[in-house]
Amino acid sequence: MRPIALFVLMIATLLPAQPASAQATEHTVYASVLDKNDAPVTGLSVGDFIVREDDAAREVLRVSTATEPMQIAVLVDTSEAMEEHLLDVRNALRAFFKQMAGKHEIALIGTGERPTVLSDYTRDAARLDKAIGSVFARSGSGTYILEAIVDASRGLRRRKATRPHIVVYAARGPEFSEQYHQSVLDALHESGATLHTLLLNRRDAAAASREEQELAKTVADGTKETGGRRDDLLTPMALSDRLLSLGNELEHQYQIVYARPSRLIPPKTMEVTSKKPSVTVRARRLP
Repeated sequence: MRPIALFVLMIATLLPAQPASAQATEHTVYASVLDKNDAPVTGLSVGDFIVREDDAAREVLRVSTATEPMQIAVLVDTSEAMEEHLLDVRNALRAFFKQMAGKHEIALIGTGERPTVLSDYTRDAARLDKAIGSVFARSGSGTYILEAIVDASRGLRRRKATRPHIVVYAARGPEFSEQYHQSVLDALHESGATLHTLLLNRRDAAAASREEQELAKTVADGTKETGGRRDDLLTPMALSDRLLSLGNELEHQYQIVYARPSRLIPPKTMEVTSKKPSVTVRARRLP
């Protein structure tokens, strides 16, 4: 063997092998997969998912059922508009907390008059049930939903929540937040929280106040970009079934681990889809 070739071979032997992680970094996204009846689709594997960032396909490394505990901020309308259907809302919250408590950390926050923490994050079902007694209609008040979403997002970020969700229920009362929808979306993205909304049919956004229009934009863009669920309710009696359906969806999410080339700048968009026909995939669309 020539001396130069031998020298190159010796250097190559002495240099440490470059691990696969030096070429790509692993990233995790949580996804809900539902059939046409909004029931969770189970039993999917690596070959059933497609992850794209900035329209470039990424290698899906592992897929499993998500078992990481969730941190769920439940934002409930406590404005004057709640008075006529307070019983329906309390019953719906009680059923949802019974379904989710013990396994996940849940906070209950009122949005009437001003954002008010009725129960801080806890897994204690009895503590959450007691907090339901603090859910009542505040006379003469409207809602501050956008303010509450920002506050909840910041709180989840401070807690370094690993699997955060914000669930919003609101009646037909007026919205008084001074936040613009983009600032609310920024807070959501910074926290990594997924936004879910369950709203009684509200007035046409085009004919509404600036605050109502900002709320409508936040609901439309926030649920879509964070991979959340949007339910427009015709009656408060539907709230219990929709909350339980949401809980069932969240408890059957997938944890998808994929590879991203380490030298690329952070992507602006991300999309998770499935090769399975006739299913709906909900997952975060932004990093």
